[in-house]
Amino acid sequence: MSNEIAVTASVLAEKGIDIATWSALKNSIYPGAKEESVMMALDYCRARQLDPLLKPVHLVPMSVKDQKSGKNEWRDVVMPGIGLYRIQADRSGDYAGAHEPEFGPDVTQTLNGVEVTYPQWCKYTVSKRMPSGEIVEFSAKEYWIENYATGGRDTTAPNAMWKKRPYGQLAKCAEAQALRKAWPEIGQQPTAEEMEGKTLEVSDIRDVSPQRAQESQALMASGDTLQSINDLLMKLDKDWDNDFLPLCRTIFKRDIYEASQLTEEEAQKGYNFLQKRAPEAA
Repeated sequence: MSNEIAVTASVLAEKGIDIATWSALKNSIYPGAKEESVMMALDYCRARQLDPLLKPVHLVPMSVKDQKSGKNEWRDVVMPGIGLYRIQADRSGDYAGAHEPEFGPDVTQTLNGVEVTYPQWCKYTVSKRMPSGEIVEFSAKEYWIENYATGGRDTTAPNAMWKKRPYGQLAKCAEAQALRKAWPEIGQQPTAEEMEGKTLEVSDIRDVSPQRAQESQALMASGDTLQSINDLLMKLDKDWDNDFLPLCRTIFKRDIYEASQLTEEEAQKGYNFLQKRAPEAA
């Protein structure tokens, strides 16, 4: 244990990270994430001259599919948030604002036994000032049915976030597409909002943190769910290691020592369990 602390301290010193900043990143910005994943996000931000405490990028637990072997493995992937795209557009000096998102007609549909009402599509328009001074608009139209994330591999029902915020989530996807059209230099990497709960296919991956086969069969907890849990733990004056993770081990009867080992369903059940006890704590 002492060796791990010494190594961590030496790495922090080498990278010029003070303890207060590291603590904020690990416990508030990226709660429950592995230390190597937090460091990966920090390196990403530094390389692009971004303030990591503003959380311009997200650590998204994703099922990564190796096209060579066809196998799926879980790992944290650094992905830009829609906020990073906005920052880059603003830094260009050409950003001239955006219109309010336009939504198509509401659609009510039952997906795997879950009734959902969502906008058929969302159109988002951004404005860019060209070198000539002319203002040009770039629009993107995205459909909910093509973008929403499911609650797992064996269901067509949306996950908690897409069910709770069908308009907001789709608007973020449309905005990201519009910003990519207007500023191609932003990059073509999808945002965390677009990829949350989905599978990433890559041609070459290395096994650096293999998960148990049982864990690979279910969708891992989303960043939004983990953040909600972290906020509630702080409100109740509790923490992950001493309170929430031991609770999950008791409830789900399996070894859970990191937030990344939780499925979305388990995380939500644990959150609901804590919520019921919030009034008692008050």
